Amino acid sequence: METLHITNGSVLTQKLLELEVQGDYLTWDEMLCEGPTTEKIDSKEFLELRSDFFNKFYNLELDKDKFHEDINKLSNTENYSEIVLWFEYDLFCHINMLAAINVIRQKKIKLPLYLVCSGRIEGEDNLKGLGELNASQLLKHYKNKVKLTENDMEVASTLWKTYCGKDHNLFKPYIIKNDTNFQYLTNCLKAHLQRFPESKSGLSIIEENILVIIRDNEVKSRHHLLGYILNYQGYYGYGDLQFHRIIENLKIFFDETETRIKLNRKGHVALLRQTNFSSEVNNNIDYGGVNRLDFQFSTKENKLIKTPINAY
Repeated sequence: METLHITNGSVLTQKLLELEVQGDYLTWDEMLCEGPTTEKIDSKEFLELRSDFFNKFYNLELDKDKFHEDINKLSNTENYSEIVLWFEYDLFCHINMLAAINVIRQKKIKLPLYLVCSGRIEGEDNLKGLGELNASQLLKHYKNKVKLTENDMEVASTLWKTYCGKDHNLFKPYIIKNDTNFQYLTNCLKAHLQRFPESKSGLSIIEENILVIIRDNEVKSRHHLLGYILNYQGYYGYGDLQFHRIIENLKIFFDETETRIKLNRKGHVALLRQTNFSSEVNNNIDYGGVNRLDFQFSTKENKLIKTPINAY
């Protein structure tokens, strides 16, 4: 009987193999924090939605063979004694983790389920991803893995259903009170709601922070800017691919030369929150069951509100 390890990416899988952590491995490297999703993951509809999304927004082909290979591993669990989830503190990982737990529940797998989650590390100032931990830290995390309760799994199912649904304000009670073993859940759900356009500026907190970085630093190139963003993104956990797309969407707010990126007049106006630029940015990506442009985040009310054009 083996342990099935579900990891958050190939880098971590390779690291665990090098450390000879025994078991079978499933590398869960989807990007479910962006794009449309359906509640039932092991379905033709889900695969078609995800395939269309990657093609449209990133000009990439979804590896359908790998998807089927991974799902089939969870369809044949009779040789496993337990499942260990390896996911980090950020939104990217948490949405993937919710999906993984839901596949396990949808397939009625009754094995003990454990979570290894990194974030705050003793003696470190910054939050750390699993791939950033040294060997002893990683093995210590594994030793101290947390067994998920029935309540944890019920909450994960509810949150995944909410993410695939039309009312993301239903996340708010879990921001106010978190009685699960998902230590960073509150931070991730807050971060998610702030991905929608702010009601005054029309920019998400991510987009606004990027403009602040350009305003307050001597940014020499998009590559230089990307380095800043990756270091100061907080609880999002986005990768290069996602930020390249966001930077491209924001190019109306800055001027570029061979040696410098500087905020232009429109960029300064956006940071003053005097004009709503959501239609100009036109970042019409889906988050689960909702389109980003259908809602705005009201800082005053601390919740999502329908955009005026969709209010009725």
